[in-house]
Amino acid sequence: MTNKEVYKKTLTFSIKRLVFNVLAFLLLAVLCSVGFIILEKANGKGLIGLLIGLVIGIILIAIASHFVSYIFKAGQIAMMTKAVTENELPDDVYAEGKKIVKERFATVAIFYACTRAIKAIFNQLAKAINALGRAVGGDTGDAVSSAINTAVSILIGFLCDCCLGWVFYRKDKNAAKATCEGAAIFFKHGKTLLKNVGRIFGMGLLSLILIGGAFFGIFYAICTLIPGSISTLAKEIAEAAVRLEITDNGLINVLSNPTYLGLILAGIAALIMFSIIHGAFVRPFILAGVLRNYMESGMNDVPTEDAIASLESKSPRLKKLNAEGL
Repeated sequence: MTNKEVYKKTLTFSIKRLVFNVLAFLLLAVLCSVGFIILEKANGKGLIGLLIGLVIGIILIAIASHFVSYIFKAGQIAMMTKAVTENELPDDVYAEGKKIVKERFATVAIFYACTRAIKAIFNQLAKAINALGRAVGGDTGDAVSSAINTAVSILIGFLCDCCLGWVFYRKDKNAAKATCEGAAIFFKHGKTLLKNVGRIFGMGLLSLILIGGAFFGIFYAICTLIPGSISTLAKEIAEAAVRLEITDNGLINVLSNPTYLGLILAGIAALIMFSIIHGAFVRPFILAGVLRNYMESGMNDVPTEDAIASLESKSPRLKKLNAEGL
């Protein structure tokens, strides 16, 4: 199966993720709006109502994501892994993906323990690279480190997904052992996997410009239709800053300006929608190729105990994970 075929066959997961995330975004927007309107009419404190709605929305979405949305991402990775390693997929891709995720991770807790461990292992790599960035950056070390951190964070996201794919592939190993092997694959075949960097950042930047730009225009147009609400919110931000004795703050000055506030709100909403659509459709398309290279590297040279032991000396988190098991 080609990467395009793998992507198209597993698109059902992307659609379900899109629907879930859009509904979550709408829920958050409604709760914030309702909270703002109710308290603004009740006592002129719409800002507090907005914040209350925001907190309630985040809690509800976090709970739903923990127990529901993870299956969309994990199931898609499981099916992509099956496609690139077995060159075929079942007719009901969604049902099979959900089944594999539940079989591999008997409980949601085990799944999240495994993913946290994967992120912790690769984050150690990020810290080392960031330290190097600060060292070579001189007076601009922090800026260099920040730029490197952003790039590395994106790469780590793909590496974590690939490592999770290896966990699904190595059904004969427990999740902890398979995770350790997955980490070892990158450190052993990093040069091969880093060939995908151009694709990752090139498509990501294009996606941001097209999707983010389009939604920024849409949301800013919406903001111009409700100038009274934007002005009221800006005024309440300024009043809150006075009550909290926040003075000479550039950010507060910007937020208390209705024009700038409208731009900021439109930008935030556009970034959220970009994240939703990019994560649901563009990222999986990129992942299909990255995952194939990763799995082929691992299948052709399965990490040995010596390779894992060598990594353990550099990563205490990896050593602990391997010792504990999952």
